[in-house]
Amino acid sequence: MEIKSIILVVDDDHNVRLSLDFLLEEHGHHVLEAKSTIDAQRILDTQKVDLILLDMNYEDDTTSGKEGLAFLQELHKKNNVIPIVAMTAWANLDVAIPAMQAGASDFIEKPWNNQRLLLIVNQQLKVANLNRKNQAMHQLIHRPHGEVFTWQSQIMQELNENISRVARSDASIMLTGENGTGKSTIAQQIHQHSSRSDEMLVVVNTGAIPADLFESEMFGHRKGAFTGASENRIGRFEMADGGSLFLDEISTLAPAQQAKLLRVLETGEYEPVGYSKTSRVDVRLISASNSDFKQLISDNSFRQDLYYRLNTIVLNVPPLRERTIDILPLSEHLLRHFCHKYGREKMTLSDATKSTLLRYSWPGNIRELSHVMERAALLARKNELTPTDLNLVLSGTLPTNDKPLMSLDESEKLLILKAMDASEGNIQQASEILGITPSALYRRLDKFNLNAKA
Repeated sequence: MEIKSIILVVDDDHNVRLSLDFLLEEHGHHVLEAKSTIDAQRILDTQKVDLILLDMNYEDDTTSGKEGLAFLQELHKKNNVIPIVAMTAWANLDVAIPAMQAGASDFIEKPWNNQRLLLIVNQQLKVANLNRKNQAMHQLIHRPHGEVFTWQSQIMQELNENISRVARSDASIMLTGENGTGKSTIAQQIHQHSSRSDEMLVVVNTGAIPADLFESEMFGHRKGAFTGASENRIGRFEMADGGSLFLDEISTLAPAQQAKLLRVLETGEYEPVGYSKTSRVDVRLISASNSDFKQLISDNSFRQDLYYRLNTIVLNVPPLRERTIDILPLSEHLLRHFCHKYGREKMTLSDATKSTLLRYSWPGNIRELSHVMERAALLARKNELTPTDLNLVLSGTLPTNDKPLMSLDESEKLLILKAMDASEGNIQQASEILGITPSALYRRLDKFNLNAKA
């Protein structure tokens, strides 16, 4: 049976919890049980829950509903968005109205009518799903600080065009490229532009999952399925049902894990650990790796059939050193972001700092650039950053005897050539990279007998 949702039943009566467990599991829901509000909070701290069925009265006070109300109020303080259906055997307006005012979404009497309870549960789950979709759309429209970075380099503009073309399909996409190039951000971009953007994007770092927990993490498990499985657990595939699943560092999977992943990708079917019934799932898969798959396949470290399931579309994310025209605009964008984050006044880059940023090789790519800008925004004493504020080591610029590698004119000519190459001959962009005016750049081009379209 297809798993619909995960429901937390909070009641001090074992028979009530057992009855609800049977009823809800029969209709495809996972059930977590808590005999007190304290136990319920422990579960909420560690588990994803779609709905709570909350008893209002407990052993210490069987009529007033004070314990249930206190729990509702505490959840409200924490901005809880999980729908809560209040239950009590002492159903009356004196308890129902305060429960609704404290944050309960609906109310049901005990003993309950099964059909009515199921109707309320399904209604509240649908409302919660609509609320999540509306929130996701709001986040897409209202970007933080009202600024979206636009890539300047042709290679990134072409990548964005390719993303726009393939995002709305359900084809599996593999992102390749060095560490720190922004593959995770591009996975989010693909999801946001897909037909599944109203649903969840679930991100999994496969390299961080121990081999013996892979099935449980990815497919979920039933209470008691193995030592330590004290509660039912929903897996990452179920979380992403209807949406997108991003598997980062996919090449780190062991052969046994690869076989289990291949099956669900081929059929959409799997069994949570401890369940005999097969569940179905509908996800759009995005994966990422910085590995050489041809070599891995040749070494029998990665299954070729799984690779073909993953790489319907391959998008390569280039390293930062191959898109130098983006370095300065991106540096300034990140600097504005961190100044805003840490309450610093507007900061700028000196000409010497711009030159240093362009001369550095950025082995850590965008991730390293982000760390450099964040550190500078925190530690710089003045509002104009100097090369010292960057704390970068430019390898190969000076030999051990401190004699320059080339004359000043030769160095200036080389920087101009690099800027012209990075800007693809655009004078305005090249002058911005160099931190000079277009007219000053023209004078230097004449000085070195360089063509404006160099």
